Amino acid sequence: MLRISKLTDYGIMLLTHMARGPAVLTYSAPDLAARAHLPLPTVSKLLKTLARTGLLSAQRGVKGGFSLAQRPEEISVAEIIRALEGPIALTECSLHPPGQCGLEPLCPVGNHWQRINRAVQEALEGLTLAAMAHPLPRKGALFGNDEKKVHPHRKQ
Repeated sequence: MLRISKLTDYGIMLLTHMARGPAVLTYSAPDLAARAHLPLPTVSKLLKTLARTGLLSAQRGVKGGFSLAQRPEEISVAEIIRALEGPIALTECSLHPPGQCGLEPLCPVGNHWQRINRAVQEALEGLTLAAMAHPLPRKGALFGNDEKKVHPHRKQ
């Protein structure tokens, strides 16, 4: 199963809350924790990490807090995942350029994994924080399913 960590999911959620607000707004950790219904220590940890990686700007002081370092249209989901998880790779060999694995000449699937990994990375690069800030309609919208269509496994 491919999956990102819970912390990365939370980080994307926090950034999405920030992307929905005015561009110049600074958010405190307690405010974001309340908005996202997440524990304050978790939110604080994520905000510090995201600031350290350059996705957030941090301001100290009474009116301090965190703000997006770039416009939401300029931040890809891939950047966020790399900031919180490290390199995006579906398999170990996907992390390295071709020719780095001793089994590569004998491996019948390596090229396919490289191709799949590129497709996943391109999809994540093409999805911005601005897009994430606008929820998709519910009920099959992701795949264009229409609830009124005939479903072969449902009784009509």
